[in-house]
Amino acid sequence: MSSALPRAGRRALRPLQLAAVAAAAALALAACSSSGDATGDSTADATAQSTDAPAPDLFPVTIPNTFGATTIDSKPKRVATVNWGNHDVPIALGIVPVGIQKSTYGDDDSDGVLPWTFEGLEAIGGTGDTLPELFDETDGIPFESVANTAPDVVLAAYSGLTEEDWNTLQGIAPTVSYPVAAWGTNWKDMALIDGQALGLGEQAQALVDDVEAKIADGLAARPDIEGKTFAYAWIDPANPSTISVYTPLDARVQLVNDLGMTDAPSIVELAGDSQEFFLSVSAEQADTLADVDVLVVYGDDTTLATLQADPLLNKIPAVARGSVAVVPDATPLAAATSGPTVLSVPWALDDYLDLFEAAAKKVG
Repeated sequence: MSSALPRAGRRALRPLQLAAVAAAAALALAACSSSGDATGDSTADATAQSTDAPAPDLFPVTIPNTFGATTIDSKPKRVATVNWGNHDVPIALGIVPVGIQKSTYGDDDSDGVLPWTFEGLEAIGGTGDTLPELFDETDGIPFESVANTAPDVVLAAYSGLTEEDWNTLQGIAPTVSYPVAAWGTNWKDMALIDGQALGLGEQAQALVDDVEAKIADGLAARPDIEGKTFAYAWIDPANPSTISVYTPLDARVQLVNDLGMTDAPSIVELAGDSQEFFLSVSAEQADTLADVDVLVVYGDDTTLATLQADPLLNKIPAVARGSVAVVPDATPLAAATSGPTVLSVPWALDDYLDLFEAAAKKVG
């Protein structure tokens, strides 16, 4: 992808409000007292334990991934995460990780922790002196820093790990990587896979169900969104000759699917069998996106006018009529929805749905 892309679009190349977070943590902890999850090689009738207690009946567990399989012999006590968003899963389940990625894109106060993650940590006592080690991944995963946290497991179900990265991390601790393709794990599967690695698969499912219920409530209040076709794109305002579109594989696209919208057939055809999370279209071929009801782009208050003033981009009917959902670039909202998680989705949901509702209302 072009080096001009924001980090929301470059991450594969390099790699809840407080009350809502507290409720999510309470939900997870309450679920810990009920019957347990049976996944992977775990025992089918195992009884779930609290997040602090051992769960011998759930382990060992073997989780397959793109590079092989990861076996976790016993319930992890020291959890590290790398790459975007995986840390939100243990936090939502009431666990303070020993180390997490330092966030930069969309970090509104430059503390390295995005707002919903901080609120989640605050809800379970993970701030202040107990704040996790922050891994600076600007130049790639800092393996020495990860090793220094002495983790029992490394979570990376949503990530862009290379096989070399995975092998190196496996030398530190059992590492859970993505199941199919880099950056192609949606927020639900991230929660379930990372949750399984912690012996908390059932509790992770409860969190997913809770977020899905919130999405259903949000959509019920915004009926214009349902069934609209969409394309998710990045267009460099300094060089609008290329439209970078995210494929149906990408997690941000899958989130929009969860919000009741469907991939435009032109995007599905363009993506074909590609395992890439984005592809490029020449602006001269912009009219091929004629089947797009709503175009989703990163930008600011000037973006729609800029697109409409471009003689090629204005050939996209969605642009011409203003059916464009502009996600404010480099903001917490952009970060929350670019790499969605079980914590970031409810945090961003109302504002995100409002963008789509406004754009969908302009579809004839």
